[in-house]
Amino acid sequence: MKYINLGKSDLKVSRICMGCMGFGNSQAGQHSWTVDERQTREIVKYGLEEGINFFDTAIAYQNGTSEQFVGRALRDFAHRKDYVIATKFLPRSQDEIDAGISGQQHIENSLNQSLANLGMDYVDLYIYHMWDYHTPMEEIMDGLNQVVKEGKARYIGISNCFAWQLAKANFYAREHGFAEFVSVQGHYNLIAREEEREMAAFCYDQNIAMTPYSALAGGRLSKHPGEISKRLKEDTYAHVKYDGTAEVDNKIIERVADLADKKGVSMTEISLAWLLTKVTSPVVGAIKKSHIDGAVGAVEVVLSDSEISYLEELYVPHPLVGVMAQNGKQKAGNVV
Repeated sequence: MKYINLGKSDLKVSRICMGCMGFGNSQAGQHSWTVDERQTREIVKYGLEEGINFFDTAIAYQNGTSEQFVGRALRDFAHRKDYVIATKFLPRSQDEIDAGISGQQHIENSLNQSLANLGMDYVDLYIYHMWDYHTPMEEIMDGLNQVVKEGKARYIGISNCFAWQLAKANFYAREHGFAEFVSVQGHYNLIAREEEREMAAFCYDQNIAMTPYSALAGGRLSKHPGEISKRLKEDTYAHVKYDGTAEVDNKIIERVADLADKKGVSMTEISLAWLLTKVTSPVVGAIKKSHIDGAVGAVEVVLSDSEISYLEELYVPHPLVGVMAQNGKQKAGNVV
């Protein structure tokens, strides 16, 4: 495994981040394909043994049971100083808004619940899961700064935002001496490259770490078109993100398969090796030990400039989908 600083922070993270959305009680949340605590423990332990020290979860994953499973496993298998844990909070609910709970109080309450779920005194990275269009940005930044000052979070990150939002928030934080976002977690992979429009250039310029989710497009970039896994079949959110562009995407996926055959490695390794030339540490979900093998192996795969061009040249602009499209439409009409 190789390690790198997370943006401007002093956090030294593995080039692969273990995504923990696949862990948790399958009866407790929105995903039917998650694995139980016994399997979670096996995968977390194996990931640690393979050098992964960066773990990403969220209070929303399976109603907090992902945090609970991951927290217990990390406490049992590693010293606190030897891993980096990130978790995320959602915008205020309508009930909280109606009750007059401020953005600052919502952040405090959410983090306290996450720390209780994890069984930890602090998180290394606290991530703003998606932009809250109903709460003033100033409240959010003040609330995040407070939890950093209190020592409950070492650094803050953001997910599912536009580049202008990240720039605006960090400029405000800098002006007021607040904690700034050191990382961004967006939707980025070989068949979803819209982060290259604005976000990537901004992050490179500002030394903000990119830790994208959906690094393998919900498994699509690890299998030939037509091969179906349990997640590919049952992850309805991923279908929203990819089904509409399958025809053009499949041509790229076939090139991944072709290059994998030529280099004698897996499609997972090719797809992630490409992404590792662009970002700090992609978030890679794992519900089997073999998923970790492919992710860790990708760190050692070297792609030539011509191989990178071969993978990239068929890409065409895609419409924004999922959270970003929904949030964008609230303010700016149809965003493509």
